[in-house]
Amino acid sequence: MKLPVPEFGQALPPKASPDTLELLARRRSASAQTLAAPGPSADEVDQLLRLGARVPDHGKLAPWRLLMLEGAAKAHLVEKLAHLAAEQSDPVKAKATLMKLAAPPITIAVISKPVAAPIPPWEQELSAGAVCMTLLIAAEALGYGANWITDWYAYDARALALIGVGGGEKLAGFIHVGTPSEPPLERARPDLTAIVSRYDG
Repeated sequence: MKLPVPEFGQALPPKASPDTLELLARRRSASAQTLAAPGPSADEVDQLLRLGARVPDHGKLAPWRLLMLEGAAKAHLVEKLAHLAAEQSDPVKAKATLMKLAAPPITIAVISKPVAAPIPPWEQELSAGAVCMTLLIAAEALGYGANWITDWYAYDARALALIGVGGGEKLAGFIHVGTPSEPPLERARPDLTAIVSRYDG
C-alpha cells in the first residue's frame, strides 16, 4: 500500500481511525528470537523509516539517527560482539542474548544524538524513544512482528564502538522486525487504578 506523503504546510486535520485503535488495543511485542524471514520489502522499510521520523520533535532538531542492520553485515557484527560476550559478567547469557540480534531479518538501531539547543537534552532523548515506539507500531501495522529491546551491547562501550555509536550518542533501542514463527501471547497489563490519578488542585 502506497502511503501519502504530505507536503510542507499541507493541512492535516484529525481523522478517526478505528483500525489504529484496534491495533493499539492488540499490540504485543513478538519475541525477537522468533522473528524470521520474510521481513519487510525495500519499499516497506522505506515506509517504516519515513513513519518513524514523523514523531514529536520539539524544536525540529531530529536529535536521532537510524542505522539499518541486516544481511551479512549484521551477521558479521554479531560475530564480533560474540567475542565481547565472553568478557561479560555472565558470558553464557550474554552470548545467548545475541540471538535477539541475529535472528530477525532486519534491525533498526535508533541512536539518540542530542544537539546543542535550548531544548533540554531529556526532551530530545524522549523524541528518540518516540521514534522507537512509532517504528514498532508501524511494523505491526504492516503485518510483521516487532520488538524494541537493548541488551548489554547497547551499553558496553566497545560494543557501541563496533556498532558505530559515537561520543555523545546513546542507543535508544534496537527495533527488530520480521515474521514471528509463533504468535506472541498477551501478557499482564498495568492496573489503571494503581497508576492513574487526577490533579485536584
